[in-house]
Amino acid sequence: MNLASIATALPERSWTQRECWETLRDSPSVRALKPRSRGILESVLLGDSGIERRHFSAERLADLLDRSAQDLSETFEREAARLGARALSGAMEKANVGEVDALFVCTCTGYLCPGLSSHIAESTGLSPSAYLMDVTGAGCGAAIPTIRAASNYLAAHPGHRAAVVAVEVCSAAFYMDNDPGVLISLCLFGDGAAAVVLDGHAGGGWRFGDFRSLHLPAEREKIRFVNRGGKLCNQLHRAVPEVAAGAVAALFPKANGHAAPQIISHTGGRDVLDAIRARLPGHPLAEAEIVLRECGNMSSPSVLFAAERALAANASTPDRLWLVSFGAGFACHACTLER
Repeated sequence: MNLASIATALPERSWTQRECWETLRDSPSVRALKPRSRGILESVLLGDSGIERRHFSAERLADLLDRSAQDLSETFEREAARLGARALSGAMEKANVGEVDALFVCTCTGYLCPGLSSHIAESTGLSPSAYLMDVTGAGCGAAIPTIRAASNYLAAHPGHRAAVVAVEVCSAAFYMDNDPGVLISLCLFGDGAAAVVLDGHAGGGWRFGDFRSLHLPAEREKIRFVNRGGKLCNQLHRAVPEVAAGAVAALFPKANGHAAPQIISHTGGRDVLDAIRARLPGHPLAEAEIVLRECGNMSSPSVLFAAERALAANASTPDRLWLVSFGAGFACHACTLER
């Protein structure tokens, strides 16, 4: 399965971590927190989190908090469709194609029925006969298993072309209480979308392969969405960096006489990337680090943002990349991208 193109999309507005603190500290929900919780927010937003700025689908920073469940749901439907359509249009333009036969869309920051694929297909003018499939509930790791699903479709229809869109409006899933994990989540996540166009025929260029997955249900409660008062709330345990690093190391391919591939990782967070580097020394994870700094953790699109950056280097890019994503479940997914 060939990679024809990759494109990303961000909301137009972005704010630094300092701007986030200076604006949100006066919101009613932040003022209602315990002093220790306000201290956590201030420490993470003003400290060395590895994040400089994040993009949000909002006119004003003050609009991100103190919203009803209804408003969050409506924001997700509107903004996820816009971001996803922009990413897909960009990928189709790069691939110089006007149509795809199948569209796979993954997201976890909201729920729609029919799913986002219906909205994105309409916005980009896809044929009414295009096959549409939505993947929900896979969390931050969703992009790679969704590409794997597209590869299965293309194996059955080798003459077809498919697209995968990973889109998250994390700001539509922001929640506020005194739980340290909830507060840290509020400081890490941003909005974004990424899309790839895929060809089923054999040929030159970059090809996906060697898909792998690891599921650890015993760790499920350490990172997952829960429902609190009709709102999504990200449950995040301090052990997540070590759980993630262990899963990534378990999936990483053995050398078997070949040079180790360059790792293109989901951004996670600073502590997550540090833990992975400790388990797999010699892998700088530079692309993930840059995406984290410029965009924060965007959940499922993040690994494709990092891949786009790696591929843009072209001549200096190794011929074998190893993409890895992880999150709720606890689940970890990986694949190779080779030329």
